[in-house]
Amino acid sequence: MAFKSLDSVTSSDIAALGIDPQLAHSLHGRLAEIVSNHGSATPHTWRCISSHLLSPDLPFSLHQMLYYGCYKDFGPDPPAWIPDAENAISTNVGKLLEKRGKEFLGVKYKDPISNFSDFQEFSVTNPEVYWRTVLDEMNISFSKPPECILRENFSRDGQISNPGGEWLPGAFINPAKNCLDLNCKSLDDTMILWRDEGKDDLPVNKMTLKELRSEVWLVAYALKELELEGGSAIAIDMPMNVHSVVIYLAIVLAGYVVVSIADSFAAPEISTRLKISKAKAIFTQDLIVRGEKTIPLYSRIVEAQSPLAIVIPSKGSSVSAQLRHGDVSWHDFLNRANKFKNYEFAAVEQPIDAYTNILFSSGTTGEPKAIPWTQATPFKAAADAWCHMDIQKGDVVAWPTNLGWMMGPWLVYASLLNGASIALYNGSPLGSGFAKFVQDAKVTMLGVIPSIVRTWKSTNCVAGYDWSTIRCFSSTGEASNIDEYLWLMGRAYYKPVIEYCGGTEIGGGFVTGSLLQAQSLAAFSTPAMGCSLFILCSDGYPIPKHKPGIGELALGPLMFGASKTLLNADHYDVYFKRMPSLNGKVLRRHGDMFELTSKGYYHAHGRADDTMNLGGIKVSSVEIERICNEADEKVLETAAIGVPPLTGGPEQLVIAVVLKNSDRTRVDLNQLRLSFNSAVQKKLNPLFRVSRVVPLSSLPRTATNKVMRRILRQQFTQLDKSSKI
Repeated sequence: MAFKSLDSVTSSDIAALGIDPQLAHSLHGRLAEIVSNHGSATPHTWRCISSHLLSPDLPFSLHQMLYYGCYKDFGPDPPAWIPDAENAISTNVGKLLEKRGKEFLGVKYKDPISNFSDFQEFSVTNPEVYWRTVLDEMNISFSKPPECILRENFSRDGQISNPGGEWLPGAFINPAKNCLDLNCKSLDDTMILWRDEGKDDLPVNKMTLKELRSEVWLVAYALKELELEGGSAIAIDMPMNVHSVVIYLAIVLAGYVVVSIADSFAAPEISTRLKISKAKAIFTQDLIVRGEKTIPLYSRIVEAQSPLAIVIPSKGSSVSAQLRHGDVSWHDFLNRANKFKNYEFAAVEQPIDAYTNILFSSGTTGEPKAIPWTQATPFKAAADAWCHMDIQKGDVVAWPTNLGWMMGPWLVYASLLNGASIALYNGSPLGSGFAKFVQDAKVTMLGVIPSIVRTWKSTNCVAGYDWSTIRCFSSTGEASNIDEYLWLMGRAYYKPVIEYCGGTEIGGGFVTGSLLQAQSLAAFSTPAMGCSLFILCSDGYPIPKHKPGIGELALGPLMFGASKTLLNADHYDVYFKRMPSLNGKVLRRHGDMFELTSKGYYHAHGRADDTMNLGGIKVSSVEIERICNEADEKVLETAAIGVPPLTGGPEQLVIAVVLKNSDRTRVDLNQLRLSFNSAVQKKLNPLFRVSRVVPLSSLPRTATNKVMRRILRQQFTQLDKSSKI
């Protein structure tokens, strides 16, 4: 759609959007005043419009008219939000730089906004100073302090033996204890807020720090009554609710290792993760309740042949299912530790490299990579939140997620280690109930994935709710869409969206945004603190620093909290083998295609290898193909491809299928799609959906017979473009 420049917009144009003529006249007068003062096409023009003219109750078509009209001839990456000096100095980083900016950056320090990029570079070149400072700012306490912040290891022959280095060597710590410590918190501070779906008119439930400590201590004592060996793996497969947060903290506090399993997984996927992690027990619920709908969960745990299960009732005080012999109800589990009720549990302090959580990320072999988080990883998550989302004491942080994905543990640590509250909605985030919860809980940082925002926009279910307490949004998991995120910002009077991209193996982000930089929609404005990014040319070596270009992304190897081992794969082979070196340091493989634009923003362009991102979940093509190949006897072979929509947003799953000769002319492609859908949802993940099936006579292959999925992705994308012409 073509939009007029702002100086050409008339009162009639505004009224034509369905706005009352009198209001349209008033809005046009205010627009004319802004254009007169700031011009018709500058970032400051848009800042004034978004701050003083637009509101959530005005039609989104007006928001679009003014945004696109202002930036009609601006080119790529127009800023949708611009920081101001007054608010900048009240951010965590702003306060730190005002206090120590000249110490860090010398005479070139001017102010937090002007020097944010300099500070990011400082965090990479001076890790000892940066990480010591940030850990101090977050009041992190060690039972035994580290010998230093970073020790870069070299073998005797001069070759790097551990490209990621040793972080906090010699330290002993417990992340859960730090979450529960007073530090700058008080016992009466609210740490968790929640509400159950269907009870949207009731007050928000609250748990204070005093109550949280008591609950976690009791569960930790009950865990000790199981008499498991220290460091044993204990799984959690349940929705993200108060119980799961308490259990998570108790497992870590007691010196065990959490095994994170998403509550959407089918029994075979649960079984795989339990076997890889060698879990000794699992916490689960009997049912998952979504409004009037109930979904069996415990039965999946039984089908997966899990070890000892501790089963929490989803409704009332008793479990609805008949338990296996040896399994324990939540009530009986806690009763074992009743004599310790209200007694403080002495945290088990661990060496910094001891595991605290095992999470899973799909590889390209069909088996998920088992990624251990060490005791350091939680502090990477919290530091990202401290710096990039500016989470402070008293904030309320909501992010619909699950402990099975890295953003679940991230939410726990990002909130509690920074003195903020976790806001949890026990139900679907897609409806008005969640929107009302955001309002009633007074959420200040709302995390999203683009598919959730797309549903909100299409159903307008957030209309009428006051989201004015939100200071910023953050988005991760999928590629976002400009129009949808313009709409999202408009729901909270144009607060910024901090895009956030990272990985389970990183424990946080490597590229993101900042409240000290102008934010452009669907773009990243900075490498994360302590991270360096490199875009590789076709020859496999990095393009010069700050030069625009597109290619496969590689990361600097020295990232605080990043993985050093995998349970079921060779970590060096996965992340470092055959990667180029720069200044004596071998780069770390990531696998996404990234672009650095002429205006200094980063854009993600999907996976460079044979994995894809479906609904925020990374999954290998091989996993899906294995299932589809067996779904119908007419199928000879398949190739699973993630194809981004032309309008932007998350990848859609397209299956290229080669049929057996006798079946090519009489197959029902829609029925085949439904068969693929059913098989993938049953055997892999019920959230995945096959968008379409494309029949081919053969799959393109390399000389070594590998399927060239990247070629198929390009062909399907081009086909979509051609069909729109």
